[in-house]
Amino acid sequence: VVVVIALITFIIWNFIFNDFTAGLINAVSVLVIACPCALGLATPTSVMVGTGKGAENGILIKGGEHLEKAHKIKAIVFDKTGTITKGKPEVTDMFSEGDLTPEEILHYAAIAEKNSEHPLGEAIVNKAKEKEMEIYDTEQFEAIPGHGIYAKIQDKDIYLGNRRLMNSRNLDITGIEELLERLENEGKTAMIMAIDGRIEGVLAVDDTLKEHSKEAITELKRMGVEVWMITGDNKRTANAIAAQVGIDNVLAEVLPEDKAYEVEKLKKQEKITAMVGDGINDAPALAAADVGIALGTGTDIAMEAADITLISGDLRGIVTAIKLSRATMRNIKQNLFWAFIYNTLGIPFAALGYL
Repeated sequence: VVVVIALITFIIWNFIFNDFTAGLINAVSVLVIACPCALGLATPTSVMVGTGKGAENGILIKGGEHLEKAHKIKAIVFDKTGTITKGKPEVTDMFSEGDLTPEEILHYAAIAEKNSEHPLGEAIVNKAKEKEMEIYDTEQFEAIPGHGIYAKIQDKDIYLGNRRLMNSRNLDITGIEELLERLENEGKTAMIMAIDGRIEGVLAVDDTLKEHSKEAITELKRMGVEVWMITGDNKRTANAIAAQVGIDNVLAEVLPEDKAYEVEKLKKQEKITAMVGDGINDAPALAAADVGIALGTGTDIAMEAADITLISGDLRGIVTAIKLSRATMRNIKQNLFWAFIYNTLGIPFAALGYL
């Protein structure tokens, strides 16, 4: 367009006003005063500064498109364990429902969980180590995702996990239902142990909230973002934790492989959706989200799958990232406005010979 205006300027001055020199000078003036570089730099300069500011604040943004998309986030889904909570649970209660003592329940559970990589399993093993129990190898071990574990110890078949696991083995838990409800209403995760087809005990594990979880979630809601929590925990425990941080939308009893599906469901409602997680089983959901946000305190796989990484694991970084995105987009629009205004005002002056 600028080149065409320059040619028209030359033609008018040369052929209508019969002034070749003025035509040449004014045509060149049009080309010189036009600043296509200003338009070309308006966006990348802002994005570069924005990602740099993010890095200064411990927010690593993989590309400009993720920074630009973050300001559109309408819904954000938080994983519970290790994201809203510290991910370092502790065994708080031990109950015997059979012939074994609570300590024996803990001992069997620790042996069974020795090869488990789940934070709840680690909590049980750590508790047993505190009590200086000998934790030897199992004869057989199997992790059952979203349910619990199976182990064979001294020829005993041991199942340790949630209601779903017990129901899948046709084990009656009505006798401990009141105990489970009480623990879950306290926000604790109850793990049921069955030995050789009989319920023997319950272990309760509690995971404390991160210091700034509630503050970050309150600020996100104030900014107009819809906040969700997703977890494999049962509804009572999930609702108890969600209530503590002020989350109203809870997706409970979600198997690890279904997290991405739940994120996709939110996206189908035409909401730009972010997922926040830290674990291996969060990676598919992080990849499925419009903006995946991983915690630097989590697994490498989660960080690889995400678009944005919060180095410190502080959830307030999400608020900062969205504000940074909004500021960057505002700056881009300002830059484009002034670049267009400058060209729009400057080109006519140049064409008329005032420059």
